[in-house]
Amino acid sequence: MEQESDTDRLHGEFKTPGGKLTAVDLSIRDGRMVDVSVNGDFFLEPDEALLDINDALEGLPADTAPGEIAAAVTARLDPSVVLFGFSAGAIATAVRRALGRATGFADHEWEIIPPTPLSTPMHVAMDEVLTHDVGAGARNPTIRFWEWQSPSVVIGSFQSVRNEVDQGGVERHGVTVVRRISGGGAMFMEHGNAITYSIYVPQSLVDGLSFAESYPFLDAWVMEALERLGIRAWYQPLNDIATEVGKIGGAAQKRLANGGMLHHVTMSYDIDADKMLEVLRIGKEKMSDKGTRSAKKRVDPLRRQTGRTREEIIEVMISTFRQRFGAVDATLSEDELRRAEHLVERKFGTDEWLYRVP
Repeated sequence: MEQESDTDRLHGEFKTPGGKLTAVDLSIRDGRMVDVSVNGDFFLEPDEALLDINDALEGLPADTAPGEIAAAVTARLDPSVVLFGFSAGAIATAVRRALGRATGFADHEWEIIPPTPLSTPMHVAMDEVLTHDVGAGARNPTIRFWEWQSPSVVIGSFQSVRNEVDQGGVERHGVTVVRRISGGGAMFMEHGNAITYSIYVPQSLVDGLSFAESYPFLDAWVMEALERLGIRAWYQPLNDIATEVGKIGGAAQKRLANGGMLHHVTMSYDIDADKMLEVLRIGKEKMSDKGTRSAKKRVDPLRRQTGRTREEIIEVMISTFRQRFGAVDATLSEDELRRAEHLVERKFGTDEWLYRVP
């Protein structure tokens, strides 16, 4: 029987955020995975469990969904087995990457759109436009930094305007209220006081990852940027970015049916906490698991923690992203601006959208 050459072997890798590298080598025969070898710098006890993991993957159809791959591994392992630095989900992602059904950051050509002033309705509309375009393959995966023109509150897709926003405070401070397409909580920001970026990716980049795992995975680069600024930050499940002295930001996501995915983050640079409390309704239930009685104490802005200007911090973020992924500078096209304006007219600038949850 003719022996398969090394070129017949498929190889995939996935590094668990904050954990270890998981690699998978395999071949495909008659549409099924064969000669599977899971390896990496992870820890596993007992050693013999590695054979069980390989056996769990052996013979699975090449089109097996990531959740089913992870379930097959879990079902094969004795409950006493310890996986340290990786998981069944990490194995599934490495397998899917080997099969070309999942991608990594290095598989894409990245673009960076630097801070660009837009109205708040245009910002949320642009998120929908660019997410759709990346999903359709009409634009490379992109990171876009926002620039604010006016005081704004951006509420989550499923939040109630009445429960989240103090109408008196909004009118008193001239705040614009807009609903975005992603879930999560309300954000209050003013010009120069917040750092917001959106990442638009194909869902293949997070194939095999749970929603909870995708947040730190997509923001590993920004943790490196913050470390360069002297800040050790981490994700506090599900979507808060925290440091030892307090929360600095939060993230939200939206996945479109065409395969595009939006991941965006807002970090506080120099928030006016008193004004925030006049504009947002922050109830006791929301604070019940935060370990503090004061909403003011929940947020510790980047200006105080770094002593750097907002522009300097954004530049460190952009340079970190560029160095890690080879990203190139880009701009918003006239067509993208036109389509976003159209979305503002028929969706994001309408009361029907804003008050869809009164």
